[in-house]
Amino acid sequence: MAIGIFLLIQPGRAGWLLTLQTPRPTSLSAQERSPFFTSQDYFNFEWISDPQISPDGKKIIYVRNFADIKSDKFYSNLWIVNFDGSENRPLTSGLVGDKSPRWSPDGSQILYISDKGGAAQLYTRGIDADKTIQLTDMPVPPMNPAWSPDGKRVVFSTVDLSAPPTLAVLPPPPPEANWAPPPVVIDRALYRLDGIGYIPGYLHLYIIPSEGGTPQKITAGNFNHSGGEWTPDGKHLIFSADRRDNWEITTPDSEVFEIGIPDGKMRALTDRRGDDGSPIVSPDGKYIAYTGYDEKYQADSVSELFVMNRNGSGIRSLAPNLDRSVSLMKWASDGQGLYFLYDDKGHTWLASVSLEGQVKKLTGNIGDGRTPYGIIVGASYSISSNGHFAFTYSTPDHPSDLAVGTAQTSEVKLITSINEDILASKKLGAVEEIWYPSSKDGRRIQGWIVKPPDFSPSRKYPLILEIHGGPWNNYGDRFSIEHQLMASAGYVVFYPNYRGSTSYGEEFSNLTSHAFPSDDYYDLLSGVDAVIRNGYIDEANLFITGGSAGGVLTCWCIGKTDRFRAAASLYPVVNWTSLVLTSDIGSGGIKNNFPGFPWDYSEFYMKCSPLSLVGNVKTPTILITGEQDFRTPMSESEQYYMGLKLKGVEAVLVRFPEESHGIFSRPSHHLSKVQHVIGWFDKHRVSPAQAGGRR
Repeated sequence: MAIGIFLLIQPGRAGWLLTLQTPRPTSLSAQERSPFFTSQDYFNFEWISDPQISPDGKKIIYVRNFADIKSDKFYSNLWIVNFDGSENRPLTSGLVGDKSPRWSPDGSQILYISDKGGAAQLYTRGIDADKTIQLTDMPVPPMNPAWSPDGKRVVFSTVDLSAPPTLAVLPPPPPEANWAPPPVVIDRALYRLDGIGYIPGYLHLYIIPSEGGTPQKITAGNFNHSGGEWTPDGKHLIFSADRRDNWEITTPDSEVFEIGIPDGKMRALTDRRGDDGSPIVSPDGKYIAYTGYDEKYQADSVSELFVMNRNGSGIRSLAPNLDRSVSLMKWASDGQGLYFLYDDKGHTWLASVSLEGQVKKLTGNIGDGRTPYGIIVGASYSISSNGHFAFTYSTPDHPSDLAVGTAQTSEVKLITSINEDILASKKLGAVEEIWYPSSKDGRRIQGWIVKPPDFSPSRKYPLILEIHGGPWNNYGDRFSIEHQLMASAGYVVFYPNYRGSTSYGEEFSNLTSHAFPSDDYYDLLSGVDAVIRNGYIDEANLFITGGSAGGVLTCWCIGKTDRFRAAASLYPVVNWTSLVLTSDIGSGGIKNNFPGFPWDYSEFYMKCSPLSLVGNVKTPTILITGEQDFRTPMSESEQYYMGLKLKGVEAVLVRFPEESHGIFSRPSHHLSKVQHVIGWFDKHRVSPAQAGGRR
């Protein structure tokens, strides 16, 4: 699948522009009394992630996440609950980041990652006895831990630090001297990643005894290695990696590998042009399942579920007609099928598939409720040997909880209610689904409408068109904090899955392949017209916003129409040439998104760049971007901002210190981002008398 331009992640204050924040409500005491969802409620909100069911299916450990208003940080603790919902209690506590819990094979211990000692490290602890052991002391936090089948070892991945190249030799500073920091020397093509910063090395696999000891590095080379799946006999690890010499500057092309333990012999089990990854081994060791696709050099490719024999032979797709990307596969305990997640028309499903290819839906409404707007990022589940499963549950009116079910029945049950204390006294904006034809070609487009609390169809409301990022991503019937805050401020919020969105099949998601932005404009404006036909929209007060690819389309739309009263473009791309040369993902997507290099196709690059339309713009526009955004760098927003200023268009640039793409790492920043959008729109709302007949 081609990498899109959407991601999230990171601190500071937004400075002088805080005066633009919406005046509703005016004080914390007023917010506390409000029957609607408010900024204060944001800090009381919790969400669940990464549920892990015990091997016998009787208990579930899950991550409970929250924001602390005093320290202005996000934290997480581990909780445990019985499958029937009883005895729900914390395993860890405090203002720490505990995550990635994993049951030992015998169910007596858990492995998890915690930063309680400062830097995040691996720990183990008993379930019945609170005995905690720190396993690692790595310079870079470990990730993706997994127990060996016998419970005696643990595999994890971490960045292996490498020394930068040395070109200049200076004399040593004298004692107690205060020299400037040395320069950073870069010789890699992929040298920084959004949310991480400048890359200090490569991702490798390590093994450590589960009782503690010295980590043993398993992989080698200037490559990144993902996964680390044990074979049942504990003699090999299965993982994926792109180990080509030019992997940093071309489209992804990872293969599935095995490596012997302890001899270190490695061999590739797949070999094709296309990205193969997420391998998992069947319980009996006979098969390996993985996701992959044949590279077609298009914007989006559906990741299919493949199964092959343990030696790499007999590769076949289990559900070739599904036409939806699959993720998070897990083997059934008998090895005769798998479980997986997939999105269909904005809805995330847990399903099963037999080795004969029979697909069965098990349950929907999967999501964590925290991710920005309503994009699905945090959906997760786990399943035990007896077919009991646990999953993160979210609907438009239900933020985040833990639910359980069984593979044998279609019944599911919510076993937590972590936000009941907030929502019991709050009115949320009602969400409804809408389908409408695009004026471009009559294709049916799906979207959702959030109405203000206490909505009255006899009133006229301002409308916000809110556009998702990606663009190869999707909105859905999931809870969105940001949309609810906009609705509580008195706006009708409309968010569509325009052409290019995922969950409608590969053909639909590639309608804008090598042509983004383009015809998606018609889908968006047709949706606005469809909502207006409902009769409750004030046409003098239409607003447009979106982040990442949604920011691209915001700038694109106001370059083609002046019907919006104001625009808010969040971390956009406005110049594809500069994006390719400065973004952390620019070079890897050239063949998937463009016909070639920008110096060979400069006319094409500019034709698809919103900067080419800046001369048409009349719409007052606010641009919002994190200063550490390496996905759509600050320079993109700066170009567009200065273009508007030179044109004489009202424009404001908001820079969030220390934030990366999505402006999501600090609670106050995330909230301030949303309130800047609302404040900007409030500033430009007009009465019918002021509208002067403008559409």
